Amino acid sequence: MTKSLPEETLLALYRTMQIIRQTEEELARCHQRGLIHGACHTYVGQEAIATGVCAHLNERDSVFSTHRGHGHALAKGLPPMALIAELFGRDAGCSRGRGGSMHLFAPEIGLMGTSGIVGPCILQACGGGYSSKLLQNGSVAVAFFGDGAVNNGAFHEGLNMAGVWKLPVLFICENNQFATEVPFAYSSSNPSVGSRGTAYGIPGYEVDGNDVVEVYRIAAECVARGRKGGGPSLIECKTYRTRAHAEGMGDFTYRTREDVERWKERCPIARIRSDHKEIDAQAFDAIDHEIKELVKDARSVAEASPPPGEETATKHIYSSVRVIPPDRQPQKKSTRVATYSQATLEALSEEMAVNPKIFVMGEGIGVRGGNFVTTKGLYDLYGPERLCDTPICERGFVGLACGAAMTGTRPVIDFMFADFVLDGFGEIINQIAKMQYMSSGRLRMPVLLRGCIGIGHSAATHHSGSYYGMLAQVPGLTVVVPSLASDAKGLLKHALRCDDPVLFLEHRELLQTKEAIPDGEYEIPFGSARVVREGKTVTVVALARMVHLTLSVCDELDKQGISVELIDPRTVTPLDTDTIYRSLCKTGRLLVIDEAPAHCGFSAEIAARMADVGFDELDAPIKRLTGAFCPTPYSPSLEKMVVPNAEGISRAIRELVEE
Repeated sequence: MTKSLPEETLLALYRTMQIIRQTEEELARCHQRGLIHGACHTYVGQEAIATGVCAHLNERDSVFSTHRGHGHALAKGLPPMALIAELFGRDAGCSRGRGGSMHLFAPEIGLMGTSGIVGPCILQACGGGYSSKLLQNGSVAVAFFGDGAVNNGAFHEGLNMAGVWKLPVLFICENNQFATEVPFAYSSSNPSVGSRGTAYGIPGYEVDGNDVVEVYRIAAECVARGRKGGGPSLIECKTYRTRAHAEGMGDFTYRTREDVERWKERCPIARIRSDHKEIDAQAFDAIDHEIKELVKDARSVAEASPPPGEETATKHIYSSVRVIPPDRQPQKKSTRVATYSQATLEALSEEMAVNPKIFVMGEGIGVRGGNFVTTKGLYDLYGPERLCDTPICERGFVGLACGAAMTGTRPVIDFMFADFVLDGFGEIINQIAKMQYMSSGRLRMPVLLRGCIGIGHSAATHHSGSYYGMLAQVPGLTVVVPSLASDAKGLLKHALRCDDPVLFLEHRELLQTKEAIPDGEYEIPFGSARVVREGKTVTVVALARMVHLTLSVCDELDKQGISVELIDPRTVTPLDTDTIYRSLCKTGRLLVIDEAPAHCGFSAEIAARMADVGFDELDAPIKRLTGAFCPTPYSPSLEKMVVPNAEGISRAIRELVEE
């Protein structure tokens, strides 16, 4: 038995464990009654862990959790009614009925969310730790995860990042012996999770996860070290869940009744009573009765609460649109010429100067200034914490960016090439894009993800992708694809001031193109297309490099009596179809040009929308000119065959006019 604690502390720990246990048992009964519509993953048997850790946390400290997160939520201070109502799908639920058992949000108390995906909480906690370091607010971040997560890449990337940057993070592995139904003894070649901290230069512990006093003692040490700048800690808590993986699931195809019964005898709640006979049993009994009534009332209130209004189903996908103030509107007069890359560098530098919460992460973006000089000179101005060179772990630092945004900072992730975005795809789609919605707008997600796209320089298939069509299918993301230097600066400025996640994709072949840049401060709103050239005969919609190639043939076509109106949407999501429609009404013909393949892409979306709203305005069928449906080859002779060129664009315009 470990050294005892004051009676007041022991009773407080006991009370929290009883809140968890009795709430979970009530939820199990409610599941049998059909009040819970989806899954119900209870925390029965593991109460000591959340209780012992969260006892040291305040509202400023952040908790990131996994699908079995009820106990963490309750230990962090979530009222039982808010948890029960959430599983009932009611408006009074902590996620307003949007999350159920696996998606619990209460950022007002530091519960930053639980996830149905294994591993993101580890990376998001690193983001919470990074925010703490940048804001210097003394907070710590905690990731709770199961033994199954330690075999996931997020575990290794997260611990490494936390170790490299000495982040104030507690990694709490709740080793309950099974990842769903797969035994830990089978799935891990190293049977000790706690010892793995050594590999990343951080302290690691193995504790009895059913001994709340021991968990409390070790957590106190780790939290104190984190607050003092001593870096992260890994605590493996050996425990066991004594109910099924989820209510209603079969439980004895992979473990025995005898094993479950043996672990029930090690119940952490019974243990604190038996280990502390010096406390009058009536004190424990009084808590038992109090919590019984609390949970009973919570269930009644939750059951009586209404479901969320149907009109809320599509709210909070994006934050409120930021209205650009008059003093930040672009000036009409442009007097200064700059390259595309100079324009974006100016935008980033200017915003970092006025917003200390902005930081940049990426490979080689520090002293080196980025592969495409995206951060040149900024390291000298803002130092290594705001210009942070990363290990090669895209999923890791994208997940970190999510957690950082949730906890009050504004990360910029520089991918170098947008192809590398794909390594962080799950974090972008399942976490970053959905966080505002799942939290009912209580969490903002000001994350800027930028990288180069496009075919050229014989970069071959892993450095040439243009993924805006695919990314634009994800609700919650804004996808920006500037073509001109002035637009790139204004759009990047807007991205750095909005509260939504933005994919900012820059065509590599345009970085040294030049244009006159408006003087002074300015922003360009999302969802506002640019009429690059006015015309009367045919409307051409193009993005990125295709804008420049189209411009290169317009004068010659004009001499042939073909007046091209060229529209650059600038953003793929949101898409300004009104400007395209107005142009189509004027010309009666539409050609969409896109470097990416036609299949299910940007060009298909515009064609479908214009066929829907502008069919009666068409004098000819809508046409598309796109890249080939194949990976990008290396050889210049092959490369030129898979992407539209100026000659092909001119021919396609002439053919459309002749129809």
